[in-house]
Amino acid sequence: MTDVSDAELLAAHVAGDPHAFETLVRRHRDRLWAVALRTTKDPEEASDALQDALISAYRRADQFRGDSAVTTWLHRIVVNASLDRLRRRAARPAGTLPDDDETLPGRVVADPVDHLDRRETQLVVLEALAELPEEQRAAVILVDVEGWSVEEAARMLGCPAGTVKSRCFRGRAKLATRLAFLRNQADPDPVVSPEGGERTDG
Repeated sequence: MTDVSDAELLAAHVAGDPHAFETLVRRHRDRLWAVALRTTKDPEEASDALQDALISAYRRADQFRGDSAVTTWLHRIVVNASLDRLRRRAARPAGTLPDDDETLPGRVVADPVDHLDRRETQLVVLEALAELPEEQRAAVILVDVEGWSVEEAARMLGCPAGTVKSRCFRGRAKLATRLAFLRNQADPDPVVSPEGGERTDG
């Protein structure tokens, strides 16, 4: 079925073809896996996110309107599923810290409060990403989170490179406004070096 387009495969799936969706997934699984892995940075989370996304796409195929490429539609579903996984991971209770006898000499153990602060910050950032308009979120995640070039992102999203740049610009501006308060929460206290002395960040 290599001569059948993605849109035709999706339409065939909606019409009841039992093999069409499987063919579509096989065609794009590697790229979708790469998207999930780049977004979550964790193979296990990426695998779960991809499974969630494919189940969602299978069930929502009749909602595809054809205003974008099927690959763009699939990519957005994978990104959203990956963000959901990251939000759930960030919201989990923090794990236990290592025992003192497990700490290597000279190693600085993270303060539990600092660890929680980082988790809360990650959750806030993920929520801010989720609040972006879908097109801006997709562009920002592709370019700034996953590290694709503007040209590569444009091919994935089925739009000109200039459009990707514009969406990234607008998305970054909204994120900067939404997350501006984080800049004011930088710790003004001196940082303790592993040797025990105080140093200032320069």
